[in-house]
Amino acid sequence: MNAITRLPFLADLPEDGAEPFSVPERTQGERRRFRTIWISDIHLGTRGCNAAMLIDFLDNVDSDTIYLVGDIIDGWRLKKRFYWPASHNDVVWRLMKRAKRGTRVVYIPGNHDEMFRQFTGMNFGGVEIRRKAIHTTADGRKLLVLHGDEFDTIMLAHRWLAFVGDAAYTTLMRLNVVVNAVRQRMGLPYWSLSKMAKHKVKNAVSFISQFEEVVAHEAGARGVDGVVCGHIHNAEMREIGGVAYYNDGDWVEGCTALVEHECGRMEVLHWADEIAARTQAEQGERARMAA
Repeated sequence: MNAITRLPFLADLPEDGAEPFSVPERTQGERRRFRTIWISDIHLGTRGCNAAMLIDFLDNVDSDTIYLVGDIIDGWRLKKRFYWPASHNDVVWRLMKRAKRGTRVVYIPGNHDEMFRQFTGMNFGGVEIRRKAIHTTADGRKLLVLHGDEFDTIMLAHRWLAFVGDAAYTTLMRLNVVVNAVRQRMGLPYWSLSKMAKHKVKNAVSFISQFEEVVAHEAGARGVDGVVCGHIHNAEMREIGGVAYYNDGDWVEGCTALVEHECGRMEVLHWADEIAARTQAEQGERARMAA
């Protein structure tokens, strides 16, 4: 808990004009606008966190509301070893600055940042902390928003096994960092080793499917039209038993976000693909100008 209280998440922003970012913030006028954004499973405080890509995302989008759907800060890892580079500060400051500018920011802690659940109902620097929320889309649908660990049988029945799995997952994340460092030097786009491994393992695929079905069933039982969650690091949009299931993914493996357009249409943004497309377009433009 001492490591957690050292973080700036509960601190106020400096006065306007002060610039806390180590990576300069992009101006608002250059951003794509959405009605609502959901992001989760950032895992700040770990080496696997893809903070640079998340900073690029935050500097290129804007919205009326942002939901932080759990595991934003990895308290499990920080209790073992404190790791907090400048880029992780940049993510926190950007989110806090959005709240200060008038964006509604709702933080729903997950299992890795469960230490913040004790502050449910409170407001820090414009960030609302909630256990869960109900979001009404532009087209009138009611969506239950929660992290999702409530429906994870491993977390509920075998908490010790979850910690063992977390250790194995951390090792895979370290390999992922090395692989992508090599790919970057070779001029290749981001690629998730852990995401590929997850989809190759039959038991993991079965677990994901069962998790999605359980979450959708429970949401339907609560009388809502759909559910938005995170937790399993698998971005998805599909209908299950008449209930809309949305998972916003993560910023460790897939680097994805769920967004709601002004009309209520939902979309998953795969930010690595967005960056690759933008880079290709910029290279094409430079080649055209040089010709």
